[in-house]
Amino acid sequence: MTHEEAAAIFKALGDPTRVRMVALLAVHERCVCEFVPVFGISQPAVSHHMRRLKEAGLVRESRRGQWVFYSLVKERLDGLRLDLEEPGRWVRDWPPDLTEMARCDVPPSPEAPSRTRKGEDYARVSRD
Repeated sequence: MTHEEAAAIFKALGDPTRVRMVALLAVHERCVCEFVPVFGISQPAVSHHMRRLKEAGLVRESRRGQWVFYSLVKERLDGLRLDLEEPGRWVRDWPPDLTEMARCDVPPSPEAPSRTRKGEDYARVSRD
C-alpha cells in the first residue's frame, strides 16, 4: 500500500459516522436503507458517506434490483494494519536521504528523563 492510499483511507475514516458505518459493515453487508434509521440521516447523506468509503477502497457495492448493498473490503484494512505494524515496509521504498536522516541533537524538555550526550547530563548543560 502506498502512502497516498493509506492517506486516502485515513481521510475517509476521519468522519465518525463513516467509522461507525465501517464497524457495522464488519459484521455483515448492509443496504443503504438500513443506515438511514440507525444514523438518523437522509438516504442521500448515507450514499455520500458510502461513496467516500468506496473511493478509499474500503467498501464495495452490489445491486440487487433497486437496492444497493455495501460490504467491507477487509483485505484493505488488513493491508493498512500490516503496514502500520511494520513501518519498515513503507520506509524501505523511500529514497536513501530520507531513510538515513540524522537524529536531531536537541535536549529533551525539562519534564523528560535526563539523558547523556557526549558524557554530559542534559540537566547540567546550560541553555542560552
